[in-house]
Amino acid sequence: MPANSPRPRATGSTRVLARGSWHETQRITAALRTETVGGALLLLAALAALVWANTPWRESYAALRDLHVGPSALHLDLSVGHWAADGLLAIFFFVAGIELKHEFTRGDLSDLRKATVPVAAACAGVVLPALIFLGVGMIGGADGDVLRGWAIPTATDIAFALAVLAVIGTHLPSALRSFLLTLAVVDDLIAITIIAVAYTESLQALALLGALVPLAAFAVATRRGWTSPWLLIPLALLTWGLVHASGVHATVAGVLLGLVTPVDVGHRLEHVVRPVSAGVAVPLFAFFAAGVTVVGGGFGQAVTDPAAQGVVAGLVLGKFIGILGATWLLARFTRAELDSDLAWADIAGLSLLAGIGFTVSLLVGELAYGAGSDRDDHVKMAVLLGSLLAAVLASVVLRSRNRHYARVAEREAEDLDLDGVPDVYEHDGVHTPGEDTTDGTRRLDEGRRTQP
Repeated sequence: MPANSPRPRATGSTRVLARGSWHETQRITAALRTETVGGALLLLAALAALVWANTPWRESYAALRDLHVGPSALHLDLSVGHWAADGLLAIFFFVAGIELKHEFTRGDLSDLRKATVPVAAACAGVVLPALIFLGVGMIGGADGDVLRGWAIPTATDIAFALAVLAVIGTHLPSALRSFLLTLAVVDDLIAITIIAVAYTESLQALALLGALVPLAAFAVATRRGWTSPWLLIPLALLTWGLVHASGVHATVAGVLLGLVTPVDVGHRLEHVVRPVSAGVAVPLFAFFAAGVTVVGGGFGQAVTDPAAQGVVAGLVLGKFIGILGATWLLARFTRAELDSDLAWADIAGLSLLAGIGFTVSLLVGELAYGAGSDRDDHVKMAVLLGSLLAAVLASVVLRSRNRHYARVAEREAEDLDLDGVPDVYEHDGVHTPGEDTTDGTRRLDEGRRTQP
């Protein structure tokens, strides 16, 4: 068999990280473009907070973050940092809810064969970091308070990871980006569940039941196509306020609102809300969450804290071992097999990249140890350090792979047909609206004429 020939596939096998349909690729590309820009803004906001928090004017940063605003009569007299974590991140989780709805109804996760690998990889990428965190904590003689942070290294920050990928991976296969996004969607679902279950200390059942009323009204309105902001925003705010009053973290309201939105309406709302989430909500949260004081011994105290050590180990080692290991085991012991266009080095680099945990990790740290506490500051430093190490290691691997794919691209002419659809997304030269096949190509309608 020639060296460049694709590997033969076993009968009934499913390709791991296979190229998706052209329509799905276009949708994901548009979403990733926004998230990539958002990741750059996220990085700038975090750097600005770190710089400010380590200057002689650091007290002014803390004063701004801890400034309380809001109506106390409604139990919403919250600090600015609290508003960013509970309020602005609800917008981020609303977009996550819409993405979850799409993936589980029309995306890759709607096909059990395609969903198996990213779901298994995401689950392993949550379990292994948590176990490593607990192991490091127990070895270090940590008490129960330290172990409350077990979920901190379990989340992947998709915006931050995509920003890194955009810089280092200009020629990497689009399937890697799609897999990272799908994995992050499942990761978000698990993180939301953890936040709602593990970090809800008291539950006000009446308020939670009350939230179902505006939530149901929101669902009915979007199902009927009533998308006026004068209707949807008040319903969303009322749902958020009641969930917040119930004791469940208010960001869960954002997810619920996204999940009850019909997919077609969700696409339209996502087009409007995603730029706000990626460009405003998440960077502002990062600005108020990432400002930790490193000078004056803060860093030295952090590196000796078992919680901080567990976070770094979980992000860098746990994500890598969990995602790569689960993917390899599925390819080894099931009918799934790695797509012929990819190599295991690509999966290794992607697994390292998933160790970039930022937004949700910082949020869970605050929930576990209390915003502004010494231990919360320690794990914030650990999240920043672990994410940086994961990004550097992933860059080393993926830049090498990127050079490989760049050389391949130079040898192959770009083959675009007159219809603007790459031939790789077509079968026999035709792009049709037919059903997606198992390997991601488009099935031709019987008797349709092919292009010469």
